[in-house]
Amino acid sequence: MQNTTNIFDYPKWTSVLPELSGKYQHANPYPHIVLENFLNADILDRCINEFNELNKTDGWINYIHYNEKKKGLNKIDALPDTIRQTINELNSPEFLQFLSTLTGIKNLQKDDHLEGGGVHQSGRGGFLNMHADFTVHPHHFNWQRRINVLVYLNKNWQDEWGGKLELWNRQMTACEEKILPIFNRCVIFNTDKDSFHGHPEPMTCPEDTFRRSIALYYYTVEKNPLRRATFYKTRPGDKNKHIMVRIDNAMLAVYTKMKGWLGTNDKIVSGVLKFFSRKK
Repeated sequence: MQNTTNIFDYPKWTSVLPELSGKYQHANPYPHIVLENFLNADILDRCINEFNELNKTDGWINYIHYNEKKKGLNKIDALPDTIRQTINELNSPEFLQFLSTLTGIKNLQKDDHLEGGGVHQSGRGGFLNMHADFTVHPHHFNWQRRINVLVYLNKNWQDEWGGKLELWNRQMTACEEKILPIFNRCVIFNTDKDSFHGHPEPMTCPEDTFRRSIALYYYTVEKNPLRRATFYKTRPGDKNKHIMVRIDNAMLAVYTKMKGWLGTNDKIVSGVLKFFSRKK
């Protein structure tokens, strides 16, 4: 087994944590931060090699419906060693404490089931419309979703290919920041009911090139959490999309309830979304 004990450089990051925390909590359009060279680059190189092998597996969930085109793998036992150990480090008590200090949110909880997270991949034509994330864990009804951590694994990613993560204001009237998903860049942000983000334009990368990330979500336990499914919004100028976005939102709301009531698997229901929510 490879040595991954130095995945995250705690002395490096904690030494600048007071400065980063102030920057994070006062950021616009909502609390967030972009951090470069976030993890051990050699370990992320191994993650990339493992990602290439993952493409040969059949465990991927295809998220293909009107508002997105990507795939994900969230079964921790199905992930290769280095990717799994990297995720475990980012779910460790030490990293949770780092996140709590950075964000000002106490008692953050990891999600061992990686609901909606894990590893993500999208290729040419892939996109993710503007949205605010689901607010409560579908299998833990008192878990309020609070923080997203995205670590990108894309070497030599070209600006003209698109795929930039867009952060929009809470009124969805203007894009405040665009973030290129380059190698070892990490984006951390609050997942409030109006933390709108996405990469809505279909990507133009080569057919054999992929936008890849490790995506982890963190929660707090609340007595009365705000409950809502993933909520998509159209941008100003998105002509003729409003009706389809509303229909897809309604379907996702039902889907989220099904997961909570029945323990429905993403892999099964994603096929239903694909059938009923075709773009053409």
